[in-house]
Amino acid sequence: MATLTVTAPRATPSGLLRHRAVGKLLLLAVVAAVLVPLADARWASGSWPHALTVDLSKPLASASNWVIDNRDSHPVFLYFFGYVSNAVVLSVRAVYLVLLAAGWAGVTTAAALLAWRAAGARLALGTAAAFVACGLLGMWVPTMQTLALMVVAVLVSVLLGALLGLAAGLSDRTFRALRPVLDTMQVLPAFAYLLPVVLVFGIGVPAAVLATVVYAAPPMARLTALGLRGADKEVLEAVESLGTTARQRLFTARLPLARKELLLGLNQTIMMALSMAVIASVIGAGGLGDRVYQALASVDVGAALAAGIPIVLLAVVLDRVTGAAGAEEERTGGRAAWAYAAVATVVVAVATRLAGRLEWPGSWTVPIAEPVNRAVDWMTAHLYSGVPYVGGTADWAAHFTTWILDPVRAGLQWLPWWSVLLVVAALAWLIGTWRTALTAVLAMAATGVLGVWKPSLDTLSQVLAAVAVTLVLGVATGIAAARSDRFERLLRPVLDVFQTMPQFVYLIPVVALFGVGRAPAVVAAIVYALPAVVRITAQGLRQVDPAALESARSLGATSAQQLRQVQLPLARPALLLAVNQGVVLVLAVVIIGGLVGGGALGYDVAFGLAQGDLATGLVAGAAIVCLGLMLDRVTQPAERHAKKGA
Repeated sequence: MATLTVTAPRATPSGLLRHRAVGKLLLLAVVAAVLVPLADARWASGSWPHALTVDLSKPLASASNWVIDNRDSHPVFLYFFGYVSNAVVLSVRAVYLVLLAAGWAGVTTAAALLAWRAAGARLALGTAAAFVACGLLGMWVPTMQTLALMVVAVLVSVLLGALLGLAAGLSDRTFRALRPVLDTMQVLPAFAYLLPVVLVFGIGVPAAVLATVVYAAPPMARLTALGLRGADKEVLEAVESLGTTARQRLFTARLPLARKELLLGLNQTIMMALSMAVIASVIGAGGLGDRVYQALASVDVGAALAAGIPIVLLAVVLDRVTGAAGAEEERTGGRAAWAYAAVATVVVAVATRLAGRLEWPGSWTVPIAEPVNRAVDWMTAHLYSGVPYVGGTADWAAHFTTWILDPVRAGLQWLPWWSVLLVVAALAWLIGTWRTALTAVLAMAATGVLGVWKPSLDTLSQVLAAVAVTLVLGVATGIAAARSDRFERLLRPVLDVFQTMPQFVYLIPVVALFGVGRAPAVVAAIVYALPAVVRITAQGLRQVDPAALESARSLGATSAQQLRQVQLPLARPALLLAVNQGVVLVLAVVIIGGLVGGGALGYDVAFGLAQGDLATGLVAGAAIVCLGLMLDRVTQPAERHAKKGA
């Protein structure tokens, strides 16, 4: 068979210099050659210079003390924040009392009928089983507490997000103003939202609800704006030609056309609200999250699992119901079916009250804490450190810390401060624009100005180690899923469950297997970020143009050559997005890992919350924001910048 040989043209120096990446690096090298000697002569190399540090502890301590001293007397707190706080408390209490008045049977029936109307009988049975499982585990009352907080937080988040999205969808100026705010909020770890609301509202339900609202509202705003701005222009022109007003066009055309995006926004808001409601147990949210937090503090894995299972069940049910509502048109029956469902719920609730069975019967509980703790003890004795030859999970955690985490942290902290900024600038500029590079450098430099350069590099070392492992496992698994339909079908339910689990729940099994420390925090981050990387990688590879693959096959390319030379290069935007999402998700859990010995910035935030040292916590929270912004910009594909600027 004849072989076609293609001779590549020789690269000339001028052609090489014209290459955009090389040109960027050369320009950056010229700037560095001028600025680095000046910086080294003025502040010297090594760690971040003390002369460039701003001590915010005293002013922040003074500000927090002023807020605490004036919470009960200043007009702003009395007549604004006070009313907001009271409204939140009354709303959550009212929903909680309604749930208790309906009884366990009424709540279960209402949830099952809602699932039936949204997605059919199969999901209705699954929903009923999930609520029954919450009762069997002895977690009915904490589940109702979490559900009451969720209902209020989701309603406010959806209302606020929809209003912001409506404004951004109808006004270009508002869209341009909100876009950077929503971009920034999207990459912030959940922990960073806790301290500001605690400063204003103190520890308790109001702070938890408002932190949840701030965290969960952006997806609704973004997707509402996306749906309104992406409406079919021809349909809008046809409606406008009928002489309709702007309000009529909004309600008869724009909103119906954006239905899918609105329901997706509702789904994302609910999932993020549940995740945040669990994390907010650190600041007094109560409910299931508080049970998990208290159990983790005492390393009671059995009690943590007993509270963690209902959280997972709630997450899966809420995700399936809202996802099905977004994917399906309204089912037959209309208002009559909703009326029958409401009547059935009331009948069951009244019957439960008359029978005196409002509370879940104590004899119907299945305590799992003791057997789980016995299993953990067995694992500690056999898997934790007793596996012959290969060692136990404690040995693996110790080796991972000694061989990977410690050297990466030591290497980052050994680098001169200006070299770290140069690396950040180079990475961000290569993948984005000069604005991206400037934002990333300023964000990284801000961690030094805040006086937490070393803790930030410690956190960064954990993120880099976790991302490296996540990408290796995630890309390999995504490639396998893209090349095998059977493997993809087997993997899908596993990824669905892992993607719906709140971040807090991942700490339970890793504490049981690996104890406490930085390695468990990294393992939890890997498990949390892995599903998103697998999904994005598999989807990107599956969307490669079949004509390109057919052309490669016709030239005799093997399966490995097709993957390496065709699929991976063409799926580059998806792979870059997978890296970006992996970094953002890893950072979120690495920060929470401060609760189980992860140290660094996460520990500072947890310490500030626990000890009331809001100055330390706020500085660490601000550094987390800067680190998250820098990591997002460094890993954000240029294509996304182009879309944002469009």
